[in-house]
Amino acid sequence: MIKTDPASILAEYHQAQSYNTECNGGNLYERVKQNEDFFVGNQWEGVNAPDLDKPVMNILKRVISYFVSSIVSDDVGAELTLFGGIDDQSQAAVKIVSAQIAEIIENTKAKAKNRDIIRNAAVDGDACIYVNFDPEAETGQIAKGTIELEVLDNTDVYFGNPQVWEIQRQPWVMIQTRKLVEEAREEARANGVPESRIAGIVSDEDPNGINTELEQGKVTVLTKFWRQDGAVWFCKTAGQVVMKPPENTGYRLYPLAWMSWDKIKNSYHGQAAVTGLIPNQIFINKLFAMCMEHVKKMAFPKVIYNRQIFPNGYSNRVGEAVGVNGSPSDAVAKGVEMPDMSSQVMALIDKVMEYTRDTMGASDAALGNVNPDNTSAIIAVQKASSMPLELQRMAFYQFVEDYIRVFVDVMRARYGLREVSYENENGETVSGYFDFSDIDRMRWKLNVNIGASTYWSEIMQMQTLDNLMVKKIITDPGLYLESIPSQYLPNKQKLLAHVREQQQAAEALQAAQGMMAAQPSMMQ
Repeated sequence: MIKTDPASILAEYHQAQSYNTECNGGNLYERVKQNEDFFVGNQWEGVNAPDLDKPVMNILKRVISYFVSSIVSDDVGAELTLFGGIDDQSQAAVKIVSAQIAEIIENTKAKAKNRDIIRNAAVDGDACIYVNFDPEAETGQIAKGTIELEVLDNTDVYFGNPQVWEIQRQPWVMIQTRKLVEEAREEARANGVPESRIAGIVSDEDPNGINTELEQGKVTVLTKFWRQDGAVWFCKTAGQVVMKPPENTGYRLYPLAWMSWDKIKNSYHGQAAVTGLIPNQIFINKLFAMCMEHVKKMAFPKVIYNRQIFPNGYSNRVGEAVGVNGSPSDAVAKGVEMPDMSSQVMALIDKVMEYTRDTMGASDAALGNVNPDNTSAIIAVQKASSMPLELQRMAFYQFVEDYIRVFVDVMRARYGLREVSYENENGETVSGYFDFSDIDRMRWKLNVNIGASTYWSEIMQMQTLDNLMVKKIITDPGLYLESIPSQYLPNKQKLLAHVREQQQAAEALQAAQGMMAAQPSMMQ
């Protein structure tokens, strides 16, 4: 039985928080905060050493930035097909839905949010994206409502079964949001909640004990999703007040996608790339701080003098007269050089930094810290260095496919009848109306093509077409022209019509010649 009353939801929320404070051998909230501090460079927090310089040699940020740029440098595209035979109407539906997905990716800045997703997964351990439908958003037509994307922190998402990482297998999923009290009250008022109950929405303390002063005047809003009768339902609560009563969304999938950097068995929270390397970063910073102290105290020569001869102390000021006891020829003042710091210290720092980068899969060649003497060898080493990221790259591809499936599910349930336009097989733009609820009656096969942009670029498509023509695999000039992207050939339709006319004239001429050749035999 799914619990929807505020008291039960609050109890489930506190139970999920308790799991996070003990999962994977530590407190998730403290671990995420520490990882964030080390990533941004705040690596000396809590150290009580006012007289010590606190250098930060942040190798973690550069390596994580390399991870992010390496993974999201690939382009993302979705290809939709249908199982079974495809008629003209079904083919048009495929083009319409595909065009809508491309429009959503562009309008929601999904590709930019993908960078935040990889960054969060590498630093915090997990990443989550929430697919929200705004029913009041203007679309320029009668039908309203657009899809929005929101990147969520892993500390704000709770699973009903925390031992399972697959989000679509959860009995329920809960999202925590911090809102201003007045904002939460306005939302409850818009949902028809009586004023007597709205007054019960009051501020509470930060649930995780972080940034308490900054979180004053806010309330924790809990949004709970669950499955009931084959559909996804949701409700919202704030403390002991129901802000949104249970409502059927019409979705079949939870409107969320989840990704972990490194999966941990029996836990929905993964291991971040930063976590295990924080001790290395601390060691590097400490050694650098000690080196700096040694340089400040030992790098310059010391002057040693006889106090009995210099009763007023020794002065090194230029042109100053110095009084001595006894004969000035007996004055003793000598510069003494201090011992040099062992070269092993800097060598050890370099080795620790090198080994740390190598174990993270970011060698000097991958980061560009090499002289370009042998370009081919450098490229080969860079490709080999990127191999440890293949598991994360595959996880990211699956993550993108998951939220594109949610796009299709939301369109099916919420878009309704809309005016759409798409490009037909002749490259012409066709406009009309499409009922997106028809998606429910089609057997969709979703294939998300993700790879380096050159794999799916139009230049690669042109080169492939040229090779097919040269090898005479394609012998029809009309088919060749139809396959060329329209932007590469602005007058493609005129050329195609001209080629078709020539083909028809050639066929007519051939038919006439055949008839003329057959006439003598008929006369005989």
